[in-house]
This record gives sequence, structure tokens and C-alpha cells, in this order.
Amino acid sequence: MTQDNRRQILDVARETLQTEADALLRIKNDLGDEFVRAVESIMGSSGKVIMTGMGKSGLVAKKIAATLASTGTPSFYMHPGEAFHGDLGMISSCDIVIALSYSGETDEVLKIVPFIHDNGNTLISMTGNPNSSLAKNSDIHLDVAVEHEACILHLAPTTSTTAQLAMGDALAVALMKLRNFTSMDYARLHPGGSLGRRLLMTVGNAMRRNDLPIINEECSATEMIQRMSQGGLGLIVICRGEKILGIVTDGDVRRAMESRRAEFFNIKPMDIATPSPKTIHPDEKLIEAEKLMTRHKVNSLLVVNNEQRLVGVIQIYDIKL
Repeated sequence: MTQDNRRQILDVARETLQTEADALLRIKNDLGDEFVRAVESIMGSSGKVIMTGMGKSGLVAKKIAATLASTGTPSFYMHPGEAFHGDLGMISSCDIVIALSYSGETDEVLKIVPFIHDNGNTLISMTGNPNSSLAKNSDIHLDVAVEHEACILHLAPTTSTTAQLAMGDALAVALMKLRNFTSMDYARLHPGGSLGRRLLMTVGNAMRRNDLPIINEECSATEMIQRMSQGGLGLIVICRGEKILGIVTDGDVRRAMESRRAEFFNIKPMDIATPSPKTIHPDEKLIEAEKLMTRHKVNSLLVVNNEQRLVGVIQIYDIKL
């Protein structure tokens, strides 16, 4: 690739991003009472938010519905064409309908407007033309007009769909704020995600509990290395009966071998151990274990019960799964 080609590619990309950024800035500065009314209408509704739109606007509507649903506002997408042929039964009278059409003249969307009014639903439209048929027949209109598309032909929906998507995000985030939507709420709706796992699962759910690498304080250096290798956790726990005395990591062993060399095999575990290692209860959430590890800059915690007896080991790798 020549330098001219590389420059042209980057110039077009930067111009595209700048065009869309400028459009979002204009929409931000024009945001006003209609947006507030839209948020208040959704907050005051006991039903769901039903998103609809055709083509590219339909794809954006699907994404907005997914964002709303995952941030505390029940929502789903309804295809306007299918709606006109029977799917209007999905809409209950307490639902809010948000219709996307940049032109505001999309036939499939306009065909379902009479039903929406007759059904008593609040209709919020998102168009680029406040004088369009859809805008004029809506209870609330959100203006997402852009000067031109970023497409080099000024035809393909680019800037306009970005504007729609951003307006949908603004709605979702404003609603999150009013609902006092927390990270725990988010986790409840995303139990399969990494955040949901850390916030909802307990240490006891994820800890290693079988064949824990436990040694006594009198074992030899050779036995210490063998037990660490067998345990596969990169550490060993030194116990006197059920009392935890300390912990030795593979890093401790390596450093001792380098510094003590010939006398290494004469050492005892407590000679290189960290006494009073960090512990956590099995009922604590994984997020608390992660915070504790981060605070103390360790990769492992010993899991102890109410009697301070060792019941498991939790490592950062178990949390990040």
C-alpha cells in the first residue's frame, strides 16, 4: 500500500468520525423539554417500552430495546410489518411505543400509528424531520436531524443511525439515573456475564476445596516443593493441626533458592512463609475477594469458616473465569 493510499484511508475515516461527532454535538446542544417528557412518560408507565422501525432504523431500534431491557427498563422490538399483520397484539394499553424513522414517512411504521392512538399508547417518535407525518402524529418527538450522512455519497444511513443510537443511549442512561439502577441490579440482569458472576456468586461457589496443598511446619524443603507441585495452585498452606500458620508461594520458593542456594534444602517452610495470610469467608461475594486481592496485591486468598478453619483457596483466575 502506498503512502497516498494510506493517507486517503485515514483521511476518509477521520472525516467520517468528525462528521458524526459534530452531529452528536448539535443534537446534545438542542436537547430539551421533549426529551424530558419522553423520559417522564417512560418512568410513569406501568408497561413496557416497545421499539419499532424498518431497515437500518429497525436495527437501531433492536439495539435500543436491548439496552433498555438490560438497564432496568423492560423493552422489546416489534417489526412494524409483522405488527400490521397481527403482532399488534403484543402491545398492551399501558405500553410506550417508540418509533424510529429518519424520514418520518416510512409506510410500514405509519400504518400502525392509528392502532397505537386507538389503543391509548403514548407514541414517541425519533425522526430527522419534525414536520414529517410520524412526528406530527406523535405525542412526543425526539429530533435526531443531521446535516448530512458521513457516507461519501451522502446516501447510506451513517450519521443518522449514529444519532438515533446515541439518543437511545441517552434515554437508557437517564432512566437508569432516575431508577437508581445499581451495579447489583445490572448483575442480576446479566448473571452470565463477568460482572454478574463477580457480584452474584460467592467465594464458596468458586473456591478450590479438594486436595488443598497443606503441609506441617516441620516438613522438608523437598516435601514442600513436591506438595506445591502436586497442588497445582502455586502455593502451599502451613498448618499446625487446624491452625493456619502461614503461606508459601512459588515466588517465595524461587527467591529462596536464589538467595540461599546451597543451604536452601535445609530450610523449613516458616523460614520463607508469609505469616497471617489474607483470608476471606466462603459467603463473601467474588467481587469482595477481587477487591481484597487488589488492595493487598495478592493473587490468592485462603478461605476460612467461622472457626477460622481452612475450607478452600480462591485465586484471581477463579474470579476472572
